[in-house]
Amino acid sequence: MVSLPAQFFSELLPAIDHLAELKITLYAFWFLGQQEGSIRYITWQDFVNDRSFMEGLGTTSTAAEAALQEGLERAVLRGTLLKGQPLGGSTQQAVYVLNSARGRAAIQALELGEWTPEQVSRLPVTLQQERPNIFRLYEENFGPLTPMVADVLRDAEQKYPADWIEDAMRIAVANNIRRWRYVEAILNSWQERGRHAKDRSNTEASRRRYLEGEFAEFIER
Repeated sequence: MVSLPAQFFSELLPAIDHLAELKITLYAFWFLGQQEGSIRYITWQDFVNDRSFMEGLGTTSTAAEAALQEGLERAVLRGTLLKGQPLGGSTQQAVYVLNSARGRAAIQALELGEWTPEQVSRLPVTLQQERPNIFRLYEENFGPLTPMVADVLRDAEQKYPADWIEDAMRIAVANNIRRWRYVEAILNSWQERGRHAKDRSNTEASRRRYLEGEFAEFIER
């Protein structure tokens, strides 16, 4: 689900008569809605990096970038997006934010040198993003995928096989224990003691094994 303010439909939609501007405006709302934290921005490169989006702007990369440039300029001129750049920075470092109270404050602080784009942690998102399955499992069963959680999952991917992580998460969900520490305890156990066929079984004995003993301390009573 993507949230759009009511003013988008009552004020912007009737006024926008340029397809690239409309696409860019909608994409910006979507992209910024995926981010976390008080400072949310999008850059020229964020648009360009999304191949699927750019293919919808033009049949060639040159045509797509020209449409992107015109659409962004129109969105800024209309006041939908605000453009700013770091203190002493170049135009290539420009960022775009929604024209809201939070967006205006972010641009003012940026131009005063109170923050830089490099200091803001952001989730990489694209229209056809192929997230690892464990990311989807986490979002669907454990909670929002914040930048910190994403880092934890990436670290886990480096340490454990992907199918182990998925199976451990499914065990946690089946036992209604939606805590990453519990999942990590299962993974540590498999790594230290080896994984056996019974770990994949769905018997009552197998289920109770993950509710008692060494895993009990990770379960909130």
